[in-house]
Amino acid sequence: MAISKSQIPFTAQHYLVCGTEECEKNCQFYCNDCHRPLCEQCRDVHQKSLETKNHEVAPYHQRKRQLPEVKCQTHVNRYVDMLCEQCQVPVCSKCATKDHGGHTFIDLETVYAEKCAICLNEINKIEEYFLPTSQDLLESTKNDSTEIKKIMESLRTTIRAAAESLKSMVDAVTSDNIKQVNEQEKSLLQLLNAQEKKYNDYISYINEHVKKFHGYLFSKNLQILMSEITKNLKIDPIPVTTKPVPPVFTAGQYSKENVSKLLGRVTVPDTKPEVREINPMETVSTQLKPTEQQRKQDREKSDMKQTLSLSPSVTKVREYTVPGVKCVWHISLGKSGRLWASNNNGNLVHTDLQGNQLQKIQSSDKYGYHTVTQDGDLIFTDKHKKVIKMITQDNTMTEFIKTVDWEPISIHSSHINGDILVGMIKDGKAKATRYNKRGEEIQNIQRDNKGQKLYSDPHYITENINGDICTSDFDKRAVVAVNKSGKYRFSYTGQGSLFLPCGICTDLLGHIIVCDGCSNIVTIMDQDGQFLSLLLTPQQGIYPCGLCLDDENNLHVGQLDTNTVAVYNYLQ
Repeated sequence: MAISKSQIPFTAQHYLVCGTEECEKNCQFYCNDCHRPLCEQCRDVHQKSLETKNHEVAPYHQRKRQLPEVKCQTHVNRYVDMLCEQCQVPVCSKCATKDHGGHTFIDLETVYAEKCAICLNEINKIEEYFLPTSQDLLESTKNDSTEIKKIMESLRTTIRAAAESLKSMVDAVTSDNIKQVNEQEKSLLQLLNAQEKKYNDYISYINEHVKKFHGYLFSKNLQILMSEITKNLKIDPIPVTTKPVPPVFTAGQYSKENVSKLLGRVTVPDTKPEVREINPMETVSTQLKPTEQQRKQDREKSDMKQTLSLSPSVTKVREYTVPGVKCVWHISLGKSGRLWASNNNGNLVHTDLQGNQLQKIQSSDKYGYHTVTQDGDLIFTDKHKKVIKMITQDNTMTEFIKTVDWEPISIHSSHINGDILVGMIKDGKAKATRYNKRGEEIQNIQRDNKGQKLYSDPHYITENINGDICTSDFDKRAVVAVNKSGKYRFSYTGQGSLFLPCGICTDLLGHIIVCDGCSNIVTIMDQDGQFLSLLLTPQQGIYPCGLCLDDENNLHVGQLDTNTVAVYNYLQ
C-alpha cells in the first residue's frame, strides 16, 4: 500500500502517490483486487498485463476498502475472513467447520466493503449536505442576530423620540399655564396696589382731620371753633374695596395607562415565526449531476485527455482586436467562434475572432463579471443594482437573479451542469453562491470548517473538472479553492513575495491557469494547487488580465494595456 505524503488531503503541497514501485505520480485509481493505488499511466499498464487485466480498477474515491487483518479470538493463529449469517459474527475457517455447523457464510471482505460504502455515503451526505446546510443556517442565525440588534436599536430610538415629543408638549403646556399664572398675578397685584394707595390716601385724610380737631381743642377763638366744627364735622366714609380672587389650578387626572397610550407601547406581534428554509437533500445531492449531453461531451473529452499533455513550449497561434475597448480585462467564450470581452469601464463587447463588433453593452462592473451559459446566453452582474442580468441569443435582456443586499462581482456558468457560480460581497463579508439554471439559490459558501472567512474580494471565479470552485481573491492575494460541497481545499499564493491573482480558468486536464497582475505572468498549476510552470512571462511582451479557453484548447489572453487578445497553444 502506498503511503500518503500527508494526512491532510486538502492542501496544495501534499497528495497520494501511486503504489507502483519507484513511481511517485499522483494516485487517481485503485485496484480492488491488489489493493494498490495507481496513477493513470500505471493503471493502463495494469489493465493490459495478462496477470491483472481482469482486475477491478476504480477511481480512488470509489475504491473498495481492504479488510483489516483481525485474528480469531478462538483460534488465535487464524484470521477472520467470513461472516456467519445466522450468528452475525466474524469467524475464521476453523470456526466455520467446528462451531457453526450447518450455518451459511458470506465473504467478510464483501460485507466490510459494503459497510465502508455505507459509511462513506454518510460522510458524503454530511460533507455535501448536512455540514454546509448547517453552516448556512448558522450564518442565517448570525445575520438575524445582527438584524434584531438593529431593529431593537431602532425601537429604542423611536421610543426616545416619542418621549421627547411628549416632553416637548408637556413643557409647552406647562409654559402656557405658568404664563397665565404670571399674568393673573400681575393683574391682581395691580388691583391690590391701587387699593393700598386708596387706603393710604384715606388714612392721610383721617390724620389731617385728627390734627385739625386737636387744634380746635386748644383754640381760644370760640367763634372759629363753633363755625369750623359745624363745617368740618362730616368725615368721608371709609373706602369700600374687594378682596382679590386668585386663579385655581385644576390638576389633570391621568394614570400610567394614559401615559402609555400617549407614548405608545412595545408589543410582540401575534405572528407565527417563519421556519428557516432547509434545502431538501435531493436538491443538494443532484446539484452536480451531469446531463446526458454533458456525459457525451465528457466521454469525448476523456478520449482527448488520453492524448493531451503539457507542451514543453508555448506557441502563439494568432491574435485579434476587440473593437470598442482599449483593454480586455475579462473574456467569455460564446458559440460559433464568438466571444464577449470587457474593459475596466463597464464596456461589454460581443465580437467574432476577426474583430467585427456584433453588439456593445454599457454595464457598471469590471473584472470577471460576465459568463456565457451552455445555451449560449450571456449572463452578467450589476453590483450597484444587486442583480444578475441575462441576454438571450435573440437579444432579450431580463433581470435573471436578484441578490438582495449582496453585491455580485464575479460569475461563471458551470460546464459540468449549467449551475451559476457567483462571487459576492457585503459590508466587509464575502461568499460564493451557487444557483441552478433557473436562478434558484442552492448553495452558499462563506466559511471553512473552523469558521474562518474563505473569501474577502472574489473578483474572478471558475470551476474545475472535479467540481472544485476556484476564485481569484484580490484582498487575500490568493487563488482559493473549495470542493463541490464547499469544503476548503487549498490556497495558492504564488511563487514570489507579491501575487495579485486576476483572470482564471481551467482546462480539460484539470489544470488551473491564472494571471498574476503584479508580475505580469500567467501561471499553470494542477488541480491540487501544485505549481507546474510559467506559461507566459514579461518576455512575451504582454500584460495579462483576462483568460478563457476555446474548444480547441487554445488559451485566449486579454491584456491590461491594449485591446489585442493573444491566443496561445500550450498543450500537445
